[in-house]
Amino acid sequence: MLSIGLIGVGHLGKIHLKCIQLAQAHYRLAGIFDTDRELAEQIAAEHGTKAYPTVEALIEAVEVVDVVTPTSTHFPVVKKALLAGCHVFVEKPLTETLEEARELIALSQSTGKLVQVGHVERFNPALLALGDVTIKPYFIEAHRLAMFNPRGTDVSVVLDLMIHDLDIVLKLAGEEVADVRASGVAVLSTTPDIVNARIEFRNGAVANLTASRVSLKNMRKVRLFQRDAYLSLDLLEKESQVVRLYDTDATTIPTDGQQFPLDTPRGKRIIHVDHPKSGPVNAIQMELESLADSIEQGIPVAVSIGDGYRALELAQRISDAVAETQARMPDTF
Repeated sequence: MLSIGLIGVGHLGKIHLKCIQLAQAHYRLAGIFDTDRELAEQIAAEHGTKAYPTVEALIEAVEVVDVVTPTSTHFPVVKKALLAGCHVFVEKPLTETLEEARELIALSQSTGKLVQVGHVERFNPALLALGDVTIKPYFIEAHRLAMFNPRGTDVSVVLDLMIHDLDIVLKLAGEEVADVRASGVAVLSTTPDIVNARIEFRNGAVANLTASRVSLKNMRKVRLFQRDAYLSLDLLEKESQVVRLYDTDATTIPTDGQQFPLDTPRGKRIIHVDHPKSGPVNAIQMELESLADSIEQGIPVAVSIGDGYRALELAQRISDAVAETQARMPDTF
């Protein structure tokens, strides 16, 4: 069992605290730290644990740290943890800058300590349900819309929301990015609140992503189009759908799901619709447990520090493209 300390007990930190306690087969909660000493003492008393006076004191007392603090603090906290010999779970985005991320990658390599980044959508049942489904998308469309919430507006919607889908798209596309175009608008905050990005990959595949935190409804959907198949993921409802085309004489048509005949320019074909299930999961608990498995069994982490870097790098390219687009726009219309 690994001793773990939680750094940051704000809104998301409290959720992590409960998930650490649920993962008691993997972790022993050694204590917590928060810059708000009064809050830390209160939370520690409620959960029967210890509130450490400094982040350094907590780091020295544990084997693993769970960093759930503002993005601006990720770099110094994770750096201290790695130098002290701790494995690290850090919420997304990995850091504020690519330079900081590169330094942490080098530290992780030199210390031999693992870093897992909290791209929690990797553990969404809709994505997990795809299992061994072959994914070779030519076009990906993602919409992540949310109603305005002042929490999180310290960064643009790219780092606040879109980065979830950037990680998913990079994972599913499995290709290097060739080109990025984007535009965005700051509606209620001082940074872009709605952004649309077009990402072209080296193999010709294209991803079109929209993220908004000024919508009237919540939506988290990803759609993938590939040869003879359409895959739809509703990450909010945690549902997935796989639609495939088969020749009428195909011997590999699944017997489950729904089937419909369809006349096409290539002749009559069969549409097969499946709704794969993975069962309910506690995604945050699952990602924390997966880090424990990696530490104890020597298996690769589910979302590596390299994955976190690639998502952050793409987010930076999109933010730069938004800035370039805004610079070309007139001040008034």
